[in-house]
Amino acid sequence: MPSRKFFGLVILLAVALALPGLAQVATAGDYGALQGVKSMDAVFDIRGKSPKSVLIGLKLVHSMYKDQALRKADPDPKFAVIFIGPAVKLVSTNRKGFSMDDAKVLDQLAQTLKAMAADGIELEICVFAAHLLKVDPATILPVIKKVPNGWISVIAYQQKGFALVPIY
Repeated sequence: MPSRKFFGLVILLAVALALPGLAQVATAGDYGALQGVKSMDAVFDIRGKSPKSVLIGLKLVHSMYKDQALRKADPDPKFAVIFIGPAVKLVSTNRKGFSMDDAKVLDQLAQTLKAMAADGIELEICVFAAHLLKVDPATILPVIKKVPNGWISVIAYQQKGFALVPIY
């Protein structure tokens, strides 16, 4: 019998796959919370360790960045994604310890990050966490900026008015 975690992942995947179609029909008027909003800047604190769930989260962030309703509220939103904790293993070119299936997901994750960076989303990784988890900073995907401490970046972005969105 499949686990609850599996069912949760299936539901999350179904929602993420449906989002691009939903985003195209949603308007700023569909979100009462957007009334009066001038800035949609956000920093995403990524700490997940499951390649599939982190990939789904990143695809959702990327889709949201391009969402027309969000763009109507803020034509030039600024997004930053900070990889902290176990997530640092997912953005390394070293696939040791990952299954073949996970390695395929990590390839998709790398492509998603490349597309996000090309669209202007800032990507950073906590080098402190990388060292702690024995991830060689030299193996970090080149589209990701290395910062000594990801929490300092998270705090700095919040001080600049970015909303904090944790993805664990």
